[in-house]
Amino acid sequence: MGVLILRGGRVIDPRSGTEQVADVAVDGGSVVAVGPSLAAEGASEGAAVVDVTGLVVGPGFVDLHSHVHSIAGQRLQALDGVTTTLDLEAGLMPVEHAYARAAADGRVLHYGFSASWGDARATVHLGATPAADLHASLQVLGDPAWQRSSSPSERAAWLRLLESELDAGALGIGVLMGYAPRTDPDEFLDVARLAARTGTATFTHVREIIEADPTTPIDGSLEIVRAAAESGAAMHHCHVNSTSRRHVDRVLGLLDSARADGSRVTVEAYPYGAGSTAIGAYFLAPERLGAWGLQPSSIRLVTTGEQVASVARLTELRATDPGAVCVVSFLDEESPEDAALLQRALAFPDSIVASDAMHVQWPDGSTDSREWPLPDGGQTHPRTAGTFSRSLRRMVVETGAWSWTEAFRRCSYLPAQVVAGFAPAARTKGWLGVGADADLVVVDPATVSDRATYVDPTRPSVGVRHLLVDGTFVVRDGSLDVGAFPGRPIRAALS
Repeated sequence: MGVLILRGGRVIDPRSGTEQVADVAVDGGSVVAVGPSLAAEGASEGAAVVDVTGLVVGPGFVDLHSHVHSIAGQRLQALDGVTTTLDLEAGLMPVEHAYARAAADGRVLHYGFSASWGDARATVHLGATPAADLHASLQVLGDPAWQRSSSPSERAAWLRLLESELDAGALGIGVLMGYAPRTDPDEFLDVARLAARTGTATFTHVREIIEADPTTPIDGSLEIVRAAAESGAAMHHCHVNSTSRRHVDRVLGLLDSARADGSRVTVEAYPYGAGSTAIGAYFLAPERLGAWGLQPSSIRLVTTGEQVASVARLTELRATDPGAVCVVSFLDEESPEDAALLQRALAFPDSIVASDAMHVQWPDGSTDSREWPLPDGGQTHPRTAGTFSRSLRRMVVETGAWSWTEAFRRCSYLPAQVVAGFAPAARTKGWLGVGADADLVVVDPATVSDRATYVDPTRPSVGVRHLLVDGTFVVRDGSLDVGAFPGRPIRAALS
């Protein structure tokens, strides 16, 4: 395409903490210049110039926690400002298969996967053959044989599997501990030690916290703090809002103390009072709902929209289709007190924005489409389409809790840094300066907003005027380019 110049925008570099009205020059997949008056000079050299006066220009958002393995889902995320989408909480196994499938299909955004602790345990405990398929993995989550503690030989076997996945380029280890919360805590310590020894990281959906289950082997958030301190590993606490709920202040205080003591614990949150998971999950068992003040009616099936009416119906669904994706309301977003809890999770120092985005499902069971706009009837959690725009609207535009520089630090720079130590491709992402990747988002501060709702969850966000991935326009003038598939793999490179 030649040199492209974005002229006259409010340019944010979260790495240096600077903000300036300037031009940004892109050549191929890299930023080659940032400064005033580049457009005047570049125009004479035949550069393409796009006027972005009055708009905010920054590095594209890096989503550490997205289960979107589809073109349809990635297009929704692109219109939310995301340029890199990584499945690190759950991961896929084998990662070679996951990367090969994504490359063969084509991807709108950059992509990557962790080594799946869940799939490794299912391989050893159940004799399963993982196929890098999230839907198959969801079916396993409710199996008691998968949830139990491992014998010493079983533990050694799945640890070897995880290490082989790391050798193959997996981005750390994804640990769905919350789905097997009665397992021996020593297993988690061994995973942390593996991450420390390989120089990678863990990404954990923590087990039940003490307030939800006084009989838990260990408080889930305390466990990650303890493991980080004992192993020295970098450890990431996924969606602290949904695992802590109304006890988030206590958990955030614990994490703050641990970090002050030198533990390498990072944390993420998303701005919604409902989560999404498989209906067979441990914590959705009828006898577990009361621990979080939930009822069967707190659960709604994604594909059909059915709101679960009774314990009997919940029991039936868990038995017949444990992998069915559902939305679970755990906080009341209309309540000022609950809304304040969500805001405090986002406002916590260095808290990273991450979506936990889920795939779109249609009534016929399909989970992807190349059509745009998306065909009618697709269902998902609204966070797939709206997490980052909703965060910008609430934290920057409406409350002023974040400056634009701080917003890009939490949405772009900090998440890239979580994996940059072992993924070389991430080192040039998340910041905006000469040598940075040309993964850029241009936002209209006057209109940026989420539009997806629980009733209409695939409505794209607005306000992302332009989005470049590897120097290629995916979104231009607010419209998606349906022929753009510039996404590239991000893999670990272990020494």
